[in-house]
Parts: sequence; structure tokens; C-alpha cells
Amino acid sequence: MTVNPLGVHALVFSGGTTPDEVTATVRQAKAAGYDLLELSLHDLDRLDVSQTRRELREAGLDVACSRGLAFDADVSSEDPDVVARGARLLHDSLEATHELGGTHLTGALYSALGKYGRPLGAAGRANVVAVLRELAAEADGKGMTLGLEVCNRYETNVVNTAADALRLADDVGHENVTIHLDVYHMNIEEDDFVRPVHLVGDRLGYVHVGENHRGYLGSGHLDFGSFFRALDDVAYSGPITFESFSSAVVSPTLSNDLAIWRDLWQDGPALARHAHAFMTAQLEAHRGA
Repeated sequence: MTVNPLGVHALVFSGGTTPDEVTATVRQAKAAGYDLLELSLHDLDRLDVSQTRRELREAGLDVACSRGLAFDADVSSEDPDVVARGARLLHDSLEATHELGGTHLTGALYSALGKYGRPLGAAGRANVVAVLRELAAEADGKGMTLGLEVCNRYETNVVNTAADALRLADDVGHENVTIHLDVYHMNIEEDDFVRPVHLVGDRLGYVHVGENHRGYLGSGHLDFGSFFRALDDVAYSGPITFESFSSAVVSPTLSNDLAIWRDLWQDGPALARHAHAFMTAQLEAHRGA
């Protein structure tokens, strides 16, 4: 029987990564029943890595890290200096993930998070492939995997569908590069919630679950049943992480990038408990269905 670790994004609880915020976030994630905490590394300079690793270990929580890049540090750029800054950010993020005790760095590792005014060019894509090849080799040496998160057209022009992600992973050419599916983005870009999961199959390495408006699970219009059945079809055994954002919890750097203008919830711990119960029920209902 497949038993998936259930994760929760740290921004459900806190917008920052000060020592006090990390302590509260770890405590609340554990209290809500989660196995894993996902940390965004957009505030890496503010994160006390050793303290965070210690608190995660004491709580018995695994960790995964995620990030996108900025337009002045974008590996899909055609400017060598901009690409070099992005490559350094990815290297530093991989190091931090490893030091935190994590084995999985995921997200929009291939571009800035934001709306592009033009399609991706051939030179920019070649830069993405070259940088990710080096990062994947470095990750492999540490026993780590990379995730290519499939994001919608308003957040990147590099990878918008599962098929896009598979093509990029094939070009990078390392087995430790996996695909990260997120139902929020799939709702915008994919035909349904089943075919992309089947297409990715055993190359699926990470999953984000969130509503179409990023609020309480089940309060929107997403067909979670078909998605969880598809996960069972491909015997996916990796993490399933709840991701939700509200203007009630604001990140100093990430909230504007993700256009978090609306107050969809106030009580992060209550939201997290509800999401854990919702995902557990979906897994139980569709396991072996």
C-alpha cells in the first residue's frame, strides 16, 4: 500500500524566516499532523539554517525546499551576467537544502517568477539546460533530487505543462531531475487532472495540492478525486504538500511575486488541520479505486 508523506508550505503559518517564526512554523506543522515542512528559500539570507535543521529534527519533520528566481538572476535570460547570478542562487539553495537535511530542491528553478512579455527564446532555453545540468550533477553528488515545478503562463514562459517539463528534463539528461505537478497550475494549463499524471508516470517526484483560488481545499471547483485517483494509478509514493496563500500571512519577498492580494483565510493552523484531513480522506477514498 502506498503511503505518501504529507507536507505543508511554511507560508500557511508565517511570512518570514526569523528564528521565532521558524520555531512557531515547525511547531504548528507538527501539531497539524504533517510529516514534512516545505520551506521557500526566497528569504534564504534571513534563514538560520543550523537552528532550523535542529528544530526540524527535534520535531521529527522532514524538509523540502522550493524557490523560483528573480528577473535580475534568471537562468533563462540571454544576458550571461544575469544567468550567472541565477546559477549562484541555485547553488546556494541546493547547499542550504542539503544543510537543512533535505534531499529535494524544487520549484521554478528554471526562470524568474513573473509574467514575461515574450516567449522563451532558443538561447535562453539553452542557458536553462546548461545551468540545470551542472546543478543536477552537483545534486547527484549529494544524493539529492531536483524538481521542475510546472507553473502557469503568468509565472513563467519556460515550463507550463507536464509535457514541457518532461522535454526540459530529457534535455538536462540527469535521472535525479524529476517533475513537480501542482493542481493550481494544472487547472489553468492542462486539459484535465489525469492525463498529465499518467504522462509523467514514475518521473513524478513532488506534488502540490491547493485550491483554484488558493483557499480552503474543497471550497473551490477543482476535481481532486480524479487527481488522487491518477496518483494511485501511477503508484506515486512521494510527498503531497498543501500550498495555500492569503494576504493574512505575507512574505516579504514572495507574496507580491505570487499576486497574493486576497484574504482567503485568517487562521493558518486551522487551515492546515483541515487540509491534512482533506488530503488523508482523498488518499483513502481513491487508493486502489
